[in-house]
Amino acid sequence: MNVFNRYAPFIQDFIYRHDWDNLRAIQVAAGDAVFNTDDNLLLCASTASGKTEAAFFPILTLFSEDMPKSVGAIYIGPLKALINDQFQRLEELCHEVDIPVWHWHGDVSQSHKNKLLKNPSGILQITPESLEALLLHRHSAIPRLFSDLRFIVIDEVHSLMRGDRGGQTMCLIERLTRLSGTNPRRIGLSATIGDLKKAGDFLSLGTNRKTLVPKIEEKGVKWRISMEHFFVLGEEASKGRTIPNALPTPEKATDTAPQNADPGIGYIFEHTRGKKCLIFTNSREECEAVTTTLRQYCEQKHEPDRFLIHHGNLSTSFRETAEDVMKDEEQYMSTVTTSTLELGIDIGRLERAFQIDAPFTVSSFLQRMGRTGRRGDPPEMWFVMREDYPEPRAMLPETIPWKLIQGIALVQVYLEERWVEPPRLEKLPYSLLYHQTMSTLASCGEMTPAYLASRVLTLSTFRGISQADYKILLRHLIEINHIQRTEGGGLIVGLAGERVINSFKFYAVFQENEEYTVRCGSQELGTIVRPPASGEKIALAGQVWVVDEIDHKRHLIYCTLVKGKVPAYFGECPGDINTHILERMRRVLSEDKSYPYLMKNAAARLSDARFSAKGSSLSSETLINLGGDMWAFFPWLGTYAFLAMERFIKLKCAKELGISGFNTARPYYMQFKMTSSRDDFFRTLTYQASLPLDPMELLYPGELPVFEKYDEYVPGELVRKGFAFGVLAIDEMKDAIKRLS
Repeated sequence: MNVFNRYAPFIQDFIYRHDWDNLRAIQVAAGDAVFNTDDNLLLCASTASGKTEAAFFPILTLFSEDMPKSVGAIYIGPLKALINDQFQRLEELCHEVDIPVWHWHGDVSQSHKNKLLKNPSGILQITPESLEALLLHRHSAIPRLFSDLRFIVIDEVHSLMRGDRGGQTMCLIERLTRLSGTNPRRIGLSATIGDLKKAGDFLSLGTNRKTLVPKIEEKGVKWRISMEHFFVLGEEASKGRTIPNALPTPEKATDTAPQNADPGIGYIFEHTRGKKCLIFTNSREECEAVTTTLRQYCEQKHEPDRFLIHHGNLSTSFRETAEDVMKDEEQYMSTVTTSTLELGIDIGRLERAFQIDAPFTVSSFLQRMGRTGRRGDPPEMWFVMREDYPEPRAMLPETIPWKLIQGIALVQVYLEERWVEPPRLEKLPYSLLYHQTMSTLASCGEMTPAYLASRVLTLSTFRGISQADYKILLRHLIEINHIQRTEGGGLIVGLAGERVINSFKFYAVFQENEEYTVRCGSQELGTIVRPPASGEKIALAGQVWVVDEIDHKRHLIYCTLVKGKVPAYFGECPGDINTHILERMRRVLSEDKSYPYLMKNAAARLSDARFSAKGSSLSSETLINLGGDMWAFFPWLGTYAFLAMERFIKLKCAKELGISGFNTARPYYMQFKMTSSRDDFFRTLTYQASLPLDPMELLYPGELPVFEKYDEYVPGELVRKGFAFGVLAIDEMKDAIKRLS
């Protein structure tokens, strides 16, 4: 079958108008699957490969031939910005054939939403959180709105496969289809999935359909990558040491750099001039600090400010301003951002992306580099690795440039193996179980315990949770008045539960801190956590503000713009690094291989690290004596297996081995004092690992490891169980111990 000929005439006209010479392989494969099968579909191809069009060209063709009698397709996107971007693209395509395109999230006007409610039709683009709100507050309208729902398209599906948000999305899809009496086909889109079969199985949960995963042969793409290393200027770094090829970093403010300038940031400043770039950071705090420093460079050099900022705590106006400016081909601004601009939004032709320090995952690296190279140019990323200069008496582990080694490992595992992190789906999501229980009860009204269990526990996301555990949860929620028993024995939402559900923050299951909205006059700047006292300074939107007044009751902060620089704080940003990356990091330290993308400073720093590793036997040994009774253990395990190993040593081995003064730098090394020998250490680990081990034994006495957003409302025994069985990678830890013995 010729897929192009099967497309509706208006689709063919769209292709002609955009001067496409031929369909891409992914569009042919998607068209064949949608037109000729009834299966679900997972489309995995590189960024800007046309995945959205591949999914919607055949869907819209089918709609034009037989128009749905309700909303016919739902597009679920992880970000508001992505929804807005795709809305514009689809609206142009659908306008002439009169297929409505609706978008629905917190920034969309109520009048637009009301039009959809009156005339459910076409395509609805929505975030998981807004879909939750729709199911909660428009429960009775769901059958009418979605009675003829035929497709659900999930964009950036990889971003929903490593936490509760993905589980929530699958719960919402199942709840919606049950209410509407439909069984729509699911289409997942992604550029970075590590285990396609596992992802396909995830996509098909609860559908009784298989998922087709067409293998797309893509042409090789040339990358432009560089990686440079800088020591952050400090007292020890500045004494008698020069850094080859680094930008000048004088101790005092000059017209060249701000006071105590970070040479890595100066390097970015110089190489973004006259260009349009994205500058990726790994946290909102770092995003604010980098933006402030770059703007100080502009001021010192008497240049106009050419830096924007974009992260999740900024107000909508700041984020959309950055997006609009980046799309403008006439403006050469650069945006400092977090993962909020990592996903599929098209922000025009970018000349390069910068990555400050190593990202946590290969997936993130590929997504961020994929923001560039969208107009025929190769994707281009410049890594900027920064490190505090080690103190003269620093021990071996502190002298290794971990972020540089991690960055090299991330690049190499993809270049050598095309490896990307597999989905992590083996959790016991008790926090999400609480959330979906409360949402179901609030939307449906009074239910018997048995009926509530039949509605919630049968959702595919909770297939690993037992009836016994659910009874424990329900009893606890009755005790804390989140759920209330009626005289007839039914269950309804209790008074304490009403307070949780009635907050707009209830729609999201990802962890949030208690946020305060920051305002200057009528301008809303964004949000922060842990507000300082009045008169103190805060950093937000790449500027510094002095706090004039705090309204704790309304969670408002009023402030005034001032000059200066202070650190920002938005809450912890934990990393999630796979064991495969740690194993490749070890090889980076032990092999003699050179990497063509390393620049002079980075190559020299790697050479120093390899010399230290070889001299200390770090490249061949996992337990290193640092002198006397001080030891360092390098297990080369990812975040969750490392965490299990750390607890295993402390709780099962420390007493016998005489271990004390335990200190960790997760997931790189553990440092401690030990009175036993090296042989005793490995003998004890091996023996203890050979014994039966209940994961609950790796929790500390009295510990309540609140890990997810709603864990505080979950009974302690389930929180502990969820952490032990769903977070700690104990099997992986045991396998590592076997290899050590």
